[in-house]
Parts: sequence; structure tokens; C-alpha cells
Amino acid sequence: MKNLSLFVAVATVALLVTHCRSAEQIPRSDRPVLKDQIIGLWMMGQSLCDGTESLPIVTPTDTGRGNYRFKRGIRTWVYGDHAASPQERPDEQFSFVPLTATKYGGLGETIANGLADHLKTGLLGTSHDHVELAKKTPHFLAAYAGQGGRFIDELSKVDQSTDPRTPNSRQHGGGYYRTSLDDARRARVQAEAMGKDFSIAALIWMQGEANGGPSGGIVPARWKKELNRPVGQQWYRDRLIDYRRKWSNDLRTITGQAGEIPMFTYQTLGPAGEAQLMAADRDPNITMVGPHYMVPSAVNSRYAGRYGDPIHMSADGERWYGEQVAKVVQRVLRTGEIWQPLRPRKAWIAPDRTSVLVDFRVPRPPLVLDDTFIPREEYSISDGFHSLYGFQIRDDARAVSAIKAVEVESPTLIRIRLAIPLKANASYALSYGQPYAGQLGIITNIRKSPALADQPTTELLIDGNIGNRLKPLLAEGAFYVTNMLSGDTYARAPIRDVSEANGITVLHFENRERRNNTDFAVGQSLTALRGYSYGNLRDSDPEKAIYRFADSAYGTRSGQPYPLWNWCILFDQLPISPRRTSQ
Repeated sequence: MKNLSLFVAVATVALLVTHCRSAEQIPRSDRPVLKDQIIGLWMMGQSLCDGTESLPIVTPTDTGRGNYRFKRGIRTWVYGDHAASPQERPDEQFSFVPLTATKYGGLGETIANGLADHLKTGLLGTSHDHVELAKKTPHFLAAYAGQGGRFIDELSKVDQSTDPRTPNSRQHGGGYYRTSLDDARRARVQAEAMGKDFSIAALIWMQGEANGGPSGGIVPARWKKELNRPVGQQWYRDRLIDYRRKWSNDLRTITGQAGEIPMFTYQTLGPAGEAQLMAADRDPNITMVGPHYMVPSAVNSRYAGRYGDPIHMSADGERWYGEQVAKVVQRVLRTGEIWQPLRPRKAWIAPDRTSVLVDFRVPRPPLVLDDTFIPREEYSISDGFHSLYGFQIRDDARAVSAIKAVEVESPTLIRIRLAIPLKANASYALSYGQPYAGQLGIITNIRKSPALADQPTTELLIDGNIGNRLKPLLAEGAFYVTNMLSGDTYARAPIRDVSEANGITVLHFENRERRNNTDFAVGQSLTALRGYSYGNLRDSDPEKAIYRFADSAYGTRSGQPYPLWNWCILFDQLPISPRRTSQ
């Protein structure tokens, strides 16, 4: 599958001796990348890569691990500052300074510190003597040259950002790809001035949301029609593979290093997410790390007098996911592990047709259905669950088969028990990823509450003490409630505070955060939501994070280490075989 010949043969030795043996005698073109003294981590993507709304930052000072960013910042592309002519940027902006997060308007923490600092610590040990650790090589240099809301071709060598068909509101100078290449040139020049070698070990890709179409397909460009899901995903798959090849080739021309530069991608929420996995399956130099639905969203991020959008990550979420990426990068480059995310291999109907069994590829068994760390995904219907733990079964007419229970059958196998046996004359498919976190009850009263930071607030009252049910949701800092109605009557609001008294549960929200300013009404049933689709299936990966939750706005987990379990990828319409096969 994955051909890692560049790394497998030499990576372990290279990594063990990088900090204690000179590589001057080895010709530049033949020397392993990971043996260099300064190693680049080159990032590209849209808003989740540039730290949109990831505020307040949680890594504001030098961590003492000896990693770098440019003096200009991690975000090297800046609108209005030589965006289309990166070669004209002042040289003094490209000296190496300690890697820290910086705030730029609504942009904050990125994955950079989690990524680079976890890699450095993993390679050289967990020494608490940061003075000594900072002196040792390799020094990782993180750089990002993208922008939020960009299509893949806008970030590419094609650079559609300057196309006259692009809306004026999106013509922000372009130059993203050229900036990334110029960053590499600047890094090599600076490293050589310091008497050190420079190469790029990994490309980090965090893009795809912009290409998602309103009907679940892929939109290739802002002026093109949406492609249906299968065709669009194939288009995005091929585009991403081509992007990696060109990016790798152009960067290697600058650095002089041999061998392909591998790309590591997250799973985008939306149709491009499955296309990214398709690309990883086809290109041995693309690795899918996994999803990011388990990390806290920017709905917890308060800045400029408002809260962030759930599609973005909080500052802790960015740093946490950076460590998740670093874990996979290290395993692939250091040990040659053929990495696969937690994903289904096959599903089949049990002989009595009352359950479906699903076999998974599990990075670190056993499987766990975790409804403690992440709230249990569920939406109940009269005879069972419309979805449970993220799983949903539909027939070829898209009718839902009610789920009764989901159980771990073995370290790599789950069983989905059904309320009614599946029909013999129908075909079925399995999906994973829904936003529902259970029904909470009926609104019995609505009342005004004291203003918060000069903002009017409202309280929704529900009979019964349901605080224990809400603990996993509150642990994340915020969750949504909705009346599940449609059109102009649809109401949704984020809840950040819950209280109980005299058998009544009270949910508090700021009025301005209501969806379309639509009010709730007494008698409506409330359903809890997370900000995006998710599920509860993870593995048992024991790797430890180096960082802890730092932002007290992130629920009750402040001070706890980030867990580095691997969570199941989101998937849609996995065919369910009528019987178990050897395939």
C-alpha cells in the first residue's frame, strides 16, 4: 500500500542521531530529510488551518522546545502585504524566532505548536529540561500560506483567486501557492546563514469545506455548477493528488531534497472529507490522520464581544489537533507505520437479520463506544433510535431502520441491533455521523434573565433534573438546543450555563445567538445538538499528549491532558452485504 521507502530504511537511525552527529559529509541530495537540523512543516488550507476564531490563544509564549516560526508569523500570507508578490517581502521578516501562537484580528491559535512541539518531544524524549531540549536538533519550522474560505484551485498553482470570474469579495490578492514556495526559499537562505541544513518533512493539508456543495456534491469553482457526490468526490480526489505532486516537486526544487514530500490531511466535514480518504487510498504519499469532530469548537471562543462559529476550532482544539497530526506524522516517518484512520472495512447482516455487524480497521484496538468524553449521539423515535452512537441504517428507498442498541462485539467488530428484522428483498447502507445528542424534554416556561456583558438573555425551563445527562455536553463548554421544527419556526441557540432547582432544569442563552432571531415557545420539545456531525466510536490509543486544556471557557476539562485516541471517520452509504464474506 503505502510506499515509504524514503523513510523506512533510514528514519529510525536518522532520528536517533540527528542531534548528536553532523551530516555535513553526506551529499545534500542523498541525505535523509529527518537528519537535517531545521525541518519544515509546511501547512496549507482554509479557516481551520489559519486559526479562525481560535481565541484567546493558549500558547502565547516560548514553550522552550526550540521550534521556530518566521518573525513575520506562522501565517505568512497577509492580504494587502505583498500577497501577490511574496518575493518582495522584507528579508528581516524571515529570521527564525521561537514558535508561539499570535493573534491577528479574528485569527488565533493554529495547529503549529501542538504539531511541532509534540514531534520534538516525541523524537527526543520528554525531558523537562527545556533549556537542553531547545538546543537539540531537529528544530521544526512551521509556516502556513493559505486563507479561510478558499477553494482548492484558489490555493493551487492555478491560483483562481485572481480570476475575473471570482466575486470581488473573494479577490484577495491570491499568491497563496507562490507564498508557500517563497517561504521555503526564505527558510533555506536563513538556515544556510546559520550554517544549518533545511528540508521539509511534511505537508499539512486542511482544506475542503469551501468546495462542498449545497446538495452534498462538490463545487469545482465559484463559477461552476455543483458536481454530484460520486463524480465530485472523484474530481476532488484527483485534484488533491495532483496538488500534492506539484507542491512536493516545486518545494524539492527549492530545498534540494530527494524523495517525495508526504502530505497529511484531516477529514473535512462535508463531501470533500470522503474524497480526501479516497486520495489517501490512491496516493501512497497522502495520509489521512482522521476526523476532528472530537475537539472543542470555537463556539466556546469569546472575542471582540462575541462567540465563534461551531465550524471552527477553539484554541485548545487547534493545539490538540496539532498533537493528533504529530502523532501520525511521527509514526509514518519514524517507524514506517502504514497508517490508516479508524474506518470500516465491511458490514453484513447477521443470519437472523436482527442485527448488522461491522468490521473496522482499528489503529490501536480495542474499539470503545465512548459516551462519557463525547455525549452519546442519539435521536429516538417510537420503536428505537433514528441514529445511535453516530450510526444510521437506511434501505434503498432511504427509509430509516430503527436501531435498538449498538455493542462492541470484539476488539475490531461492532454489532448494531435492530428494532425490526431487515427485509430480505431490500438493500441497505450504513452511515456514521449525526449531530443529535438526545431529546431533553418539553419547554414548560420561558423567562428573561439578567443581562450578560450587556446582552439580554433568556431561560428555558424543563421539568425534571437532567443535569447528569448534560454533563458530557457541558464538559465541552457549550451545546445547542433546537425545537426541530422547519422554516420560519425553526429555533436554535447555544447553551453555556445550566442550573437546577426544585425539580426544574434551567437552560440559559444570549438572545443575540438565536438562529435567525427565532424564539422558542412553551410546549415545544427540545433536542440537544453538537455543532456538527459526530459519533462515539474510538480506539484505545495510549499515546500521551504534551499539552493540557488551558482555556477555562472549554467546559470542565481545564487542566486535563488532551486525549489522543483515534475516532472513527465520518462515512456515508457504506453498502451492507446480505451475508458475511471473506472480502
